[in-house]
Amino acid sequence: MDKKVIFFEVEGGTDKGPDGYRPDTMPMVEALKQRGQDAEVLFFDITKKQEIFHYVKEHGIAYVSRINPGNLQHEDEYFAMLRELCQAGVIGMPHPDAMISYGSKDVLSKLTTTNLVPDDTFAYYTIEAFKTQFPTSLALTERVLKQNRGSTGEGIWRVKLVEPLAEGITEVPLDTQIKCTEAKDNHVEYWQLGDFMTFCEQYITGTNGMLIDMRFLPRITEGEIRLFMLRDHPVHVVHKKPAATEDAFSATLFSGAQYRYDKPEDWQELVQNFLKQLPQVTNLLGNYDLPLIWTADFMLDTNEAGEDCYILGEMNCSCVGFTSELALAHEVAEEILACIKEHTEAIA
Repeated sequence: MDKKVIFFEVEGGTDKGPDGYRPDTMPMVEALKQRGQDAEVLFFDITKKQEIFHYVKEHGIAYVSRINPGNLQHEDEYFAMLRELCQAGVIGMPHPDAMISYGSKDVLSKLTTTNLVPDDTFAYYTIEAFKTQFPTSLALTERVLKQNRGSTGEGIWRVKLVEPLAEGITEVPLDTQIKCTEAKDNHVEYWQLGDFMTFCEQYITGTNGMLIDMRFLPRITEGEIRLFMLRDHPVHVVHKKPAATEDAFSATLFSGAQYRYDKPEDWQELVQNFLKQLPQVTNLLGNYDLPLIWTADFMLDTNEAGEDCYILGEMNCSCVGFTSELALAHEVAEEILACIKEHTEAIA
């Protein structure tokens, strides 16, 4: 029996076309079928979890997860099913733990030993750790706080002192005035540090709650550079330039950023440095197979020698879309087939 590649989606959500599927899913299914590989889409439904599991275990050679986390109400159960499928020999694209590892914001704190992330980048999993470290971080330089949940810049704050500290002070007092800009829409709020930190406790509490604290990079105004990856090779580069207003630092379309699509060859230095570090990145993130479709976002900085360098801002791999570049479906199909071939040969 020829086994199928199963694409997982979930019903509903703003990422669907008129046919009820994500616009980039059926092009991949069709591209595989054109190459002689059967494929189909299944909608994950918690009430049919066992039925879906048994069907995919029997009929699937691999799965491709195309569920946007924002549309998934039963993420833990979905991931548990994917783990069972991987254990049963179905090829995971990606493995659920790779999705968590590569997609979580704390990827940054795990990669401070590479040259991709500054070593003064911190992850706060408890309110106590946040209260202890953040006033000291802010005394050194302007900061960006990123919540683990949310999307399109929600809960990502640029934090700046309104007045510089007196010389010799290494911890910002809690009654200090700060200027906070949220990436969602670049709006500005003024707070006392202590009150703002209390407000931010919501990001640390609850499931997967956490805050990342990293230095603000002023050259974000020159744009964010997104590498669109198929496993271990970059396919294209999206240059995302924030709106040209005083406080703008968000590179989302919603906030007015301009997008430009470049070839990887146009960003050779960045691409080569990243690929050179990929084995170390994979090792630090749990040694899972690289996700099928994922992105790595970078910002420009200047190193101590005064040269350009690139700082990793985040990675995404849960459900990276390519609806504006649907021709990529053919490259994705080739990558899926290559992955299946590698796994099959490794078992043989």
